[in-house]
Amino acid sequence: QVQLVESGGGLVQAGGSLRLSCVFSVRTFSMSAMGWFRQAPGKDREFVGAISWSGYTTSYADSVKGRFTISRDNAKNTMYLQMNSLKPEDTAVYYCTADSTSQMPRKNSEGTWQYDCWGQGTQVTVSS
Repeated sequence: QVQLVESGGGLVQAGGSLRLSCVFSVRTFSMSAMGWFRQAPGKDREFVGAISWSGYTTSYADSVKGRFTISRDNAKNTMYLQMNSLKPEDTAVYYCTADSTSQMPRKNSEGTWQYDCWGQGTQVTVSS
């Protein structure tokens, strides 16, 4: 059973905007911290941002801070990633993720964000 489904990716020119959506399973993730990661070709998957189950707590990677905004609407079972002022280096596959065991985003002792479920990803391409 697919529990996280991303959409909204596409091709956009530098300086443009996109909004990604992630529909999640209510049964599993309605009380879960969630987040976004991305992976560019030839690079490791990297953290983009995180949000608590309530939506009141968010955290962002320095590379996207001030340009990207994470939000969620639990009534619609959907998390969003609003991406503004896009740059070619934002080109990547974007993944929705969730931590089914925590309401707050958290890291392990090594400083790695903890998530246990992933979507299939959606491609974002920013042209220069």
